Amino acid sequence: MIAPAAHAEHADRDKPLNIESDRMTYDDLKQVNIFTGNVTMTKGTILLKAERVEVTQDPEGYQYATAFARAGGLAYMRQKRDGVDEYIDGWGEKINYNGKTEVATLTTRAVLKRLAGGTKVLDEVHGSVIVYDTYNEVYTANGGSDQVNPNNPKGRVRATLAPRNAAQPLAGSSAPASAKPAGNASGAAAAPAPSADGMQLNPSNRIGNPRE
Repeated sequence: MIAPAAHAEHADRDKPLNIESDRMTYDDLKQVNIFTGNVTMTKGTILLKAERVEVTQDPEGYQYATAFARAGGLAYMRQKRDGVDEYIDGWGEKINYNGKTEVATLTTRAVLKRLAGGTKVLDEVHGSVIVYDTYNEVYTANGGSDQVNPNNPKGRVRATLAPRNAAQPLAGSSAPASAKPAGNASGAAAAPAPSADGMQLNPSNRIGNPRE
């Protein structure tokens, strides 16, 4: 399906990468920076929180980050949408962000939400793996064994999508219980977002960056 006209903040790709953590090590052999302990990474409007984040950079200067949650918790990411007062929030036991394709992959107990007003949930998707193309604002979601429960015995993808003119939050919707990785800063839910214009994400059968 075709993505909406508004996109994630395009200026993010040109912003510097800033990281705070309890510890940092550099593996010269693998050319990777490893940050551990209450890690917070920002790149423009992109926010990433996790227990461990590994960052690499290719010869062209593109940066790649892989975030890992503490055992039993979830890593967290947020990005502001371009041209609209909405945010995309995501959770997963592992989050991989590819700076070249601008694609985020959320793996295991993955959740993706479109938020307005910081707490109003407009769209919500649960899956084993969610791949979100931040440039085009399209996503794919796959089910898996980690989604199996009494209400979902086959581990299928579950999604709730608000209509374009949605003015009210989804009944009973809230961030996952373990949305903030254990031991992370209490601000993992990020600052409240301004009111939204009701634009809707669209699922897609493919992920890709037309600029490649």
